[in-house]
Amino acid sequence: MRVDEITPEQRITEEAAYARDQAVLAHIQNLRFFPLTVSGGSGARLRTASGRELIDLSASWTASSFGHGNPTIAEAVHRAALTGAGSSALSAAVAGTTKLAERLLNVVPVKYPERVYLGLSGSDANIAAVEAARRATGRPNIVSFSGSYHGGFGTSRDISGIAESPGPGAIVFTYPLSETSLSELRPLLLKALESGTVAAVITEAIQCDGGVRVPDADFLPMLREFCDLTGTLLILDEVKTGLTRTGSLFAFETASIRPDIVTLGKSLGGGLPMSAAVGSEAVLDVAPASALLTNAGAPICAAAADTVLGLATDSALAKAVDTLGSRARQRITDYCGSNRAGATAITEVRGSGLLLGVELRSSESSPLTDAQVAALTIYRAWELGVVVYVVRDNVLEISPPLPITSGDIDRGIEIVLRALDDAVSGRVPTEVLDRFAGW
Repeated sequence: MRVDEITPEQRITEEAAYARDQAVLAHIQNLRFFPLTVSGGSGARLRTASGRELIDLSASWTASSFGHGNPTIAEAVHRAALTGAGSSALSAAVAGTTKLAERLLNVVPVKYPERVYLGLSGSDANIAAVEAARRATGRPNIVSFSGSYHGGFGTSRDISGIAESPGPGAIVFTYPLSETSLSELRPLLLKALESGTVAAVITEAIQCDGGVRVPDADFLPMLREFCDLTGTLLILDEVKTGLTRTGSLFAFETASIRPDIVTLGKSLGGGLPMSAAVGSEAVLDVAPASALLTNAGAPICAAAADTVLGLATDSALAKAVDTLGSRARQRITDYCGSNRAGATAITEVRGSGLLLGVELRSSESSPLTDAQVAALTIYRAWELGVVVYVVRDNVLEISPPLPITSGDIDRGIEIVLRALDDAVSGRVPTEVLDRFAGW
């Protein structure tokens, strides 16, 4: 079906379906930017309640990184469901779950690949990693960085740099985006770690929800050095960047370091709830029965994750991700050099592979704020047939399913750029945002 602008009839159908959702789902779990409805999907396409097809440039915040309705994952899930091997690895050794853990130990490059915690989301994987680090070291504090996002509740939210105020034991430093800011961070961080009160440093190799921000190249090697000097654990949050999203299996691999713990989530489950923390026995075994989730590691989800790891480690995929990411970046760069209406609204394109951040600004003569330009752009993109979201107020995050075709990349990026033209030209009324708070 052709990707096209929503018709009045389709809008009525989709609004009705959206209203049903709003009448029953708790709004505490809503992060909405436009009235998107989803009735199905295939590959990098989503199907709405009206039957309209949209190009997905978000992959459900990367949770569907290997495509909607991936037949290989679906077949693995089907086989696992038919075996009836229970729904929990909490009090039993389940064959499929054990196999997944063994594979993760072989794939994830940590200092001591000895144990795997399996959870349901990136949030609980980061909670488990942080609390295990505190128990193993006997130290209360956790260092994180401004703009970081490590989860949506509890400890994972408390240590995130985007929290309104850090939680107990959280020490938040400025995320170093340049050589200068890294030099300023160096003595402050070393002093904090030398105090002997910091259990772990947790960071993202590329900040995602913080605005797709890429740190100075020496950042991760410095963290590894300082953690080694002070007996501090280094946790790399690869929940969003992991599994070939950036063109390498893990985003931190370009720094040639090995963390103490790596956390995974989102794409690991292939659309099912699955997360992991991979690290040493000395840390992840220290407090048995302290991180219990009945359905964590359930064999059906484990089968999906095991299949995902097979897909993610295919060298052909990494090459395709690099090629498609470069293609998307070049189309945006060409647009910035044009005389189209929104060309000067783009201040920077950053990221790696199929994780790109497009930062937007409003012109001095416009009544719109930077955040409104971004919000109106993605609303208009939804009307035109593309799903793309905003991170940190004014940055569009381009993170499509990894198997997306070059045709859908080209078409999807062009629709986003057309939407930006419409937004800055005043063709999208600001009232459409009244129902959608976003972040």
